Amino acid sequence: MADHQSKGAQAAPPRRLNWNDPDVRSVVYQVVAVSIVVAVAWFLISNTLHNLSIRNISTGFDFLGRESGFAIGESPIAFGPENTYARAILVGLLNTIRVAVIGIILATIIGTIVGIARLSKNWLIAKLSMIYVEVIRNVPLLLQLFFWYALITETLPGPRSAINLMPGVFMSNRGIKVPAPTDHFAFDLAAIGFLLAFVLIAIMANLAKKRQDATGKPFPIYRTALALLVGMPFLGWLIGGAPLELDVPKLQGFNYVGGATLTPEFAALLFGLVLYTAGFIAEVVRAGIQAVNYGQWEAAGAIGLTRTQTLRLIVLPQSLRVIIPPMTSQYLNLTKNSSLAVAIGYPDIVSIANTTLNQTGQAIEGIMIIMAVYLAISLSISFFMNWYNKHIALVER
Repeated sequence: MADHQSKGAQAAPPRRLNWNDPDVRSVVYQVVAVSIVVAVAWFLISNTLHNLSIRNISTGFDFLGRESGFAIGESPIAFGPENTYARAILVGLLNTIRVAVIGIILATIIGTIVGIARLSKNWLIAKLSMIYVEVIRNVPLLLQLFFWYALITETLPGPRSAINLMPGVFMSNRGIKVPAPTDHFAFDLAAIGFLLAFVLIAIMANLAKKRQDATGKPFPIYRTALALLVGMPFLGWLIGGAPLELDVPKLQGFNYVGGATLTPEFAALLFGLVLYTAGFIAEVVRAGIQAVNYGQWEAAGAIGLTRTQTLRLIVLPQSLRVIIPPMTSQYLNLTKNSSLAVAIGYPDIVSIANTTLNQTGQAIEGIMIIMAVYLAISLSISFFMNWYNKHIALVER
C-alpha cells in the first residue's frame, strides 16, 4: 500500500506554464525588459561606431600617449606642453581630488558649528545661523562661484600694489603668495611625521576607547593628539638637519615668483563649495541632534554634566547614526559640484578633459574618462562612509 502511494506521488503531472501564474509572468517580464535594454544598447553602440567610421574618426584611448601641446596653469605635479594627454588627465584628477578632500573637511567643520549654533539658546547666534543657512542654500552655487571669483579678482589690487599681510605673505588679484619650504630632505621628513601622527592618533583613540570602556578612566586624547600633530613633524624636521631656509616670494616683473600660491580660481571654488555645502550639512547636523531624545539632556544635567559636555559625550555620538547617511550624500554632492570649476577657469578633470577632446576629437572617450573619474571618487567616498556607518552602529546583543 505504501509503495503504491509512493509511485502515485512520483507520477504527479508536471507543472504547466500558465499566464495566470505570477511566477511565470515575472520571468517573462524580466526577459522582455533585458531584451529591450540589450537591443537599445546594441543600436546606440552600432550607430555611434558607424557614424564615427563615416567621419574617419578613430576610436580608442591611444591618444593618451600623444604629446598634449598645452600648458596647465595650476598643477600639483610637474607638467608642460611636452607631456602626454595621460599626464594632463592625471593633473586634472589630482586637482579635483585636492579640492574635494579639502572642501569636505572644511565643510564638515563649518557645517557642524553652524548646525549646533542653530540650536543655541542665544537668540542672536541662533538667528544668524538660520539666516546663513537659508541664504546660502537658496542661492545657486554657480552664482556663488562667480561672486567669490569676482570679489577676489576685482576688489584686490594688482601684484605691484599687493597687500603685505605679514613678512613674506602677499595678497593680490593673482592670489595669495606665502613662503614655502625649500627642496630639502628635512621638510619631507616633517611631512612624513605629520602623516604618521594621524596614524598614531587613530590607534591611540581606539586604545583609549577600550581603556575607558574597561576601567571608566578617560584619556586626554585631545591634548595628546595636538602634541603628536606638532611634535612629530618637528621631530622629523630636527632629524633632517633643522634647515631654516624658506622660498620667499619676490616681485619680479608683473607678478611674484617663488613660494606657494593660493590662486584666485582655487580659492573661489573652495570658498563656494565649502560655504554652500556647509549650509546643507548644518541642517543635517541640526536634525541629527534633535533626533536624540531630550531625556538624554535632562539625564546628563542631573548627573552634573555641562551642556557642552552633554553635547560632546552623549548627544553627538548618538546623533551620528542619523547624521552619517545624509552627510554622505552631501560629500558626494560637493565632489560632483566641483565640476563647475570649468566656469571660473580652475583646471579640474572636466576642464582638462574638455581641452583634450577639443584637440583630439575623441569626445566619447573624453566623456567616458570624466564619468569614470567621478564614479570612482564617489564610490570611494560611499565605501568609506558606509564602513564608518557600520563601525558606529549599535551592536545587538
